[in-house]
Order: sequence, then structure tokens, then C-alpha cells
Amino acid sequence: MIKRNSLLVLFALCLVAVFAACGGGEKEQAEETAPAGFDESKAGTVNGKVAYTDTADPDTPIAMDADPVCAGLHTTPVTTEKIVAKDGNLANVFVYVKSGLPAGMTFDAPAEKKVLDQQGCQYHPHISGIQVGQPFVIRNSDATLHNIHAMPTANAEFNEGQPFKDMEKERTFTAKEVMVPFKCDVHPWMSSYMGVLDHPYYAVSGEDGSFSIAKLPPGTYEIEAWHEELGTQTQQVTVPESGTVEISFSFAPKAAA
Repeated sequence: MIKRNSLLVLFALCLVAVFAACGGGEKEQAEETAPAGFDESKAGTVNGKVAYTDTADPDTPIAMDADPVCAGLHTTPVTTEKIVAKDGNLANVFVYVKSGLPAGMTFDAPAEKKVLDQQGCQYHPHISGIQVGQPFVIRNSDATLHNIHAMPTANAEFNEGQPFKDMEKERTFTAKEVMVPFKCDVHPWMSSYMGVLDHPYYAVSGEDGSFSIAKLPPGTYEIEAWHEELGTQTQQVTVPESGTVEISFSFAPKAAA
């Protein structure tokens, strides 16, 4: 009986060893396919500027008289922010790495929450970027009804009202998409765009037209500059190890139809 029990115990131990070996093989395979990181001390930066060839102020004032609450929130005229140009520089251009990142390189979604605010009956920011899976908060800072309507093509559309001040709703996007448009069905002048990427390498040009994309692995990339009215432009750029490269884009007014 003792001998039989010993044989059963030995057989069970062999089975455990076999299953453990199989599990270990799967784990090793997963580790082997995990993307290798890179030394950030060797990372480079792309700095740039976006120019606009028209010296006149091209933006359009908004008439908010349809909603007295909106009109009462402003003492001076506000504009659509569709073309924000000053001293030959163009703001609100979404600049991002379109291609060229090392194969297999992946990025966790940041825990930091972005905010898309409805304030003064306008969206703030007008142009923004976010990573796939990163949470963002849609907030109504106005004492009037807003209706947030996202109209993506690669992500799920949503359309919901926020009738009260300080209401918030949290959302995420599941797929990369440049760009996702937002509108308010109550106030037709309200619009915003959000670039959704599977990496953190993007920027939005400021009032002086400048932008910066940092911590890039050395390599050659395709950089795209997107503007809601003026279209897109791309450039190829080689980022040196631990160095900085300068690029520029120049947009012109649309030709009259």
C-alpha cells in the first residue's frame, strides 16, 4: 500500500512539472514579444514653427444673440478660432508623428485626465490631443444647456446633453483617429477637434506658431501638421541621438472658389 501511494505521489508531481513547464513557455514567449524600451537620455526633440502667409486677421466673429446667456458672458466680440493667426504665425495646428516609430513600441495610456470644457459657449481647448484609452472629462462651465456631440469614424459616436452648470462626463476613445470633431447641437458655432493617437508624440501650435515634440527615439519620422480649414502638410525629419532638429510648416489661405 505504501509503495502504491508513493507511486501515485510521484505521478502527480510529474504532472505538475509538465504543466508548469508549459506555463513557463507561454510566459517566456510573452516576455520575448514585449517591446524593448529605449534609453531616454539618447532621445531627441523636434522643435518647429507654423507660419501663415496672410497678414490680415482671418478669423470670424461669432454672433451669440440666439442664446442671451451666451451673449451675456462676453463684453467683447469672440471669434470662431478656426484660423488664429498673428504676426504671420498660425495657432491651433495639430502636429504629430504620423509614422516612423520603432516596430513593436507601445505606450500605456496616461492616467492624467484631459478636460474639454464648455466655457463662454465655446469649447476649450479648440484643438487638442489625447492617447487611446486616456480618460478625458467633458465639463459644462456655463449656466445654460450644452449638447456634446462627438462625430468620430473609427471610434463610437456619442451625443448627450449637459443642461446644468458644472456637470461632467468622463469618456475614452478606443482607436487612433486624426481628428475627432465635436459640436454642440444647441449652439451651432461651437466646435472642437481632438487627435487620438496610440503614442504621446504630438503637439498643438501656440499663438506664436511654435510647437515641440520631445523624447523621441533617434530615427527618421514622417511629421504631419493638420489644420481644420487649411488641410494637412507632411515632412520627413531625422531626429539625432540626444539632439534637436528644427522644422517649419507654412500654410496659405484657401484659394477662392
